[in-house]
Amino acid sequence: MVEALRKRLSTVWVSQSRATTTLTTLPLDTSKFDVIGNAALWPIAIFTLLHRYFILCVNGNTTDDFSTVYNAVRRSIEGVAVYSENYYFVDPHYLYNPGATLLLTPVALLSDASLARLLFILVNMLAIIFAIGFLLKSFAGYRLSSLFFPAALIVAFHTEAVRNTIVFGNINGILLLALTTFLWAQWKNKEIIAGIIIGLAILVKPLFLPLLFIPFIKVQWKTIVLGIAVPVLMNLIAWNIIPQAGDYLSIVTPYLGEVRNYANSSLAGVFVYFGFPEWIHKIAFAFFALVIIAGLFFLLRIREKQPLEWAIYTTSLLLTGVFLLSSLGQMYYSLFLFPLVFTIAKKGSIVANPVAWIAFYLCLSADLWESDEWFNFGHWFVTVQATLAWALLIIVISITAIYWYYSENPTMKKGSKETHDQVPIS
Repeated sequence: MVEALRKRLSTVWVSQSRATTTLTTLPLDTSKFDVIGNAALWPIAIFTLLHRYFILCVNGNTTDDFSTVYNAVRRSIEGVAVYSENYYFVDPHYLYNPGATLLLTPVALLSDASLARLLFILVNMLAIIFAIGFLLKSFAGYRLSSLFFPAALIVAFHTEAVRNTIVFGNINGILLLALTTFLWAQWKNKEIIAGIIIGLAILVKPLFLPLLFIPFIKVQWKTIVLGIAVPVLMNLIAWNIIPQAGDYLSIVTPYLGEVRNYANSSLAGVFVYFGFPEWIHKIAFAFFALVIIAGLFFLLRIREKQPLEWAIYTTSLLLTGVFLLSSLGQMYYSLFLFPLVFTIAKKGSIVANPVAWIAFYLCLSADLWESDEWFNFGHWFVTVQATLAWALLIIVISITAIYWYYSENPTMKKGSKETHDQVPIS
């Protein structure tokens, strides 16, 4: 029954002229330059990684996500209430649900917090490296022995997203690898693996929940069931283990619904920060929501002939929509757009235009635009640059998907000419 439904749906609202499912990597023959490129780029890549770990990460930052998690999980292990912070302060707060707290227990098994932090950051750095290698080889179609691997590592570890992920000591590096694995499992129709991976990702960060749209469209019920069951079961188990787990609902959940006016690049955060009227926010919210829905609808047409690209484009559109339209969006969330960046190696990529790369620069660059000479502009720009980037990406992806439809529809291209030719001459 499921197979019959899949076959029927596979013929509904599909493109007739997009590329086939075969990988269509851009014809970049780098074999002549690999030896020279690797000789030059690998030393730079290695020293970049060493600098990020032994200098930036060891030095740390005033924003310390790891200590927040470590201290909360240690409280859990020691039988002390986990959600006992003062949420009126602007310090990083522990916001993970009881199920995620149970999953994160290994983080605090070491009594030495400094050593635990360095090990946790190392694991996240390795996860980012593996994710980049995975994207380069499996998705972009290039060998890991090519010069593109060290080049990609150098660029990635110079982005704000990677730098802040590892310096702050958060879990986003592991989540990037999880996202990449989920996309691969979707591409290869490995429903159980995809379901477990996305379920764990949702457990840690619910912002991944909209990605269940992809297995829903592909009628992959195993993935959907596991994607929902994993976080639900983990929380049910944790409810009887984590001390005062009910505080999550009474203390943390109301806080999550608030729009904070600092370090918040979401549309709501920016509007609150600048004091814009609520009605303007509602109009902007409705506009971008409609653009996202339109983009998702028109992207569906390439799901059969370009399943990998469709999954990446759809995932990126959904996640960018969450970053922009939810109550909290932080610039380093843009790390999860790496799969979209790597589609530039594909023929006809949706990001093969300068506007998309302006957006990537805005949300991934570590450049600071603050200046004593241009204080007002710099302060304003730093506040809204990720917001502008996400808005541009949403528009680029959606408009390109719509353009593909109208450029491929014969009636749209030939209709006016045929109508003119059929008019009799009196």
